[in-house]
Formats: sequence, C-alpha cells, structure tokens
Amino acid sequence: MPERPRVAILAEGLLARQTAKTAIGVIRYAPYPVVAVIDSARAGSDTAAAIGVGAGIPVVASVGEAVARGATVVLIGTAAPGGRIPDSYRPILADGLRHGLEIWNGLHERVLDDPALAEAAKRGRGRVRELREPPSDLDIGGHRTRRAGTHVVLTVGSDAAVGKMTVALELVRAIERAGKRAAFVATGQTGIAIAGEGISVDAVVADFIAGAAERMVCDAAETAEWVVVEGQGSLTHPGFSGVTLGLLHGSAPDVLLLCHDASRTEVKGFPGLPIRPLRDLVPLYEGAATWSRPTGVRVPVVGIALNTSVLDDHAAARAIGSAATETGLPAADPVREGRAGGDRLAAAVLS
Repeated sequence: MPERPRVAILAEGLLARQTAKTAIGVIRYAPYPVVAVIDSARAGSDTAAAIGVGAGIPVVASVGEAVARGATVVLIGTAAPGGRIPDSYRPILADGLRHGLEIWNGLHERVLDDPALAEAAKRGRGRVRELREPPSDLDIGGHRTRRAGTHVVLTVGSDAAVGKMTVALELVRAIERAGKRAAFVATGQTGIAIAGEGISVDAVVADFIAGAAERMVCDAAETAEWVVVEGQGSLTHPGFSGVTLGLLHGSAPDVLLLCHDASRTEVKGFPGLPIRPLRDLVPLYEGAATWSRPTGVRVPVVGIALNTSVLDDHAAARAIGSAATETGLPAADPVREGRAGGDRLAAAVLS
C-alpha cells in the first residue's frame, strides 16, 4: 500500500447502500482518508446522503475534481455482476491512469487486460493494484501449526453479504479494548483495501483456499493473541459454500460467530430458497468445523452478530432478543449498538 494514500472511491451510477459495499466498508474502517467519491449522477451532494456513512466526503463528477482534492488513488468501490469492470467505469479509470494515479481494483476482471486502460497506464505511468490477485506460491492446507497459546475466531454467515467483515473488524476493536492483542485477517477485496494485506480467497484455485487461510492465520498469530478471520459466503449458499468450507478448514478456528441479516428471509440471489433458522445453523457450523479436526475437538458458535441496518429501533431490538432466545447465545448488532454490542460479542468470545 502507498504510504498514507489519499483515496477517491469510484462508484459511478452505483452510489447506493445495495451496490456500494466496498465504499461503505472503506469509509467506515480504513485508516487513510477518503477525499471524494466519484459519481457524476450525484455530484455536488454529500456521500452520507446516499449510503448513510461518509458525512463530509463530497461526491464529485470527475477524476480531475478528485485530484484537486488531493487524491492519489482511485478505488473501485462497488461490486458488479460477474466481477467485470462496468463499461461506464473504463473512461474514468483511463483518466485516473493518465493522471498517474494508482487504481485499486477489487473486481475479478484485471484492469490492464483492457488494451485501452493498459495504454492509458503506459502514457500516464499510472499503476494498478489488483486486490483479488492471489499469491502464486500457495500450498494445500494442513501443513502449518500456529504459534502456541493463540486463539482464532471465524465469522460465519446465514447467507452471503450479511456483514461478516464488519463484525470481524468490530470484534478486533472490542478485543483490543479488553486489553488483548488482536489481528484482523482479510479474506476479501474490501477487507484487503482496509487492512492493506490479505488474500481474496474467492480468487484462489479451490485446492489452495484452505492453504491460503492457514498461511494468513499462522502469520497473524506470530504477533497477536487473538486472530479474527473475515468469513466469506455461507455453507448453505448454493454459489459460495465452497469458499466458506475452505476457510472453515484452513483457519482451524477455536470459536465461531454466526452473522445474520435480520431483515432477510431468502438466500441472496436465490428467490424462493429460505434462509435456515439460526437454531439449525448453529449445529451445522459446529459440526462442519470439526470435520478436519481430531476426534473430541469442539468448535462452538459462541454468539450471534446481527445486521439490523434496515430495521427501525423497535424491530431491531426485537430481532436481537429473538436471536438470543432462539439460540440461547448472546446476540448483538455491533454497529447499531456501538461499543456495547461489540463488547457483548467480545465477552462471549473471550470467555
């Protein structure tokens, strides 16, 4: 990562809560300044008006305006179907490269595979950082053991895109407030953009997903007592369960936090396929976590982390209480409830 980058987030035509997941995560948690968001459709407004975070960050219409505000990096801040770069983004990215900026790309399609963008980079000496580019020397899992005395927490989900990264980051903060050394392991493009390192496991050849998780966990455990791993997908999601299982085996967690969007009833992208009840998901994950572990090892789900962002206060409180009653476990929304929610989850983990 460049020293103290100043980031402009590209969200052309897509600056909304549903589509700007990367933008929201970076604005909320990144340690560097976000100086602007690029979206010509909303230029002149404040970012928080569109996505609920980023008060004071202006929405601008062009790279030139972002550069005038000090931008040194353009980060693609939205997700596109199939992981392709939207056509509307290409001229903006070319402009950034001609200005000599660095492009951070979290999509599956590589920026410099586009001849026009490669030429713009050559002319302007702009650079590209592919957040989803995995290391070339990964091994299969099961061959490294982390430092003795360390503990691993993995966030798992009732579905995809329910807030597993957010919960992991909030948990790290809460564990550190409790006086423990904690590390965040980023396993997706947004987490990598925030942390500055990690491996996007959905871009790793399937045989090496567990090995990638194992490497990151063991490396993080060299300096931290508690390693909190960002989960991906869901064991019950028809499209993403393979990545979930690879992470579950490779990270070898000691405890799990089950994350759930309290407003959702159907699996993301699969209308008519209901999300399983939390009381069924708890033993499902606990069982799967032991498949690659010695007989007698137990890996418990110790808490339920809820995403209640689209609910009103009354409905959110009811959802949190229902989750605790249904599972018999502590439940909290660490964003809505702030430190109190994060500390409640951390207490469940640390105990």
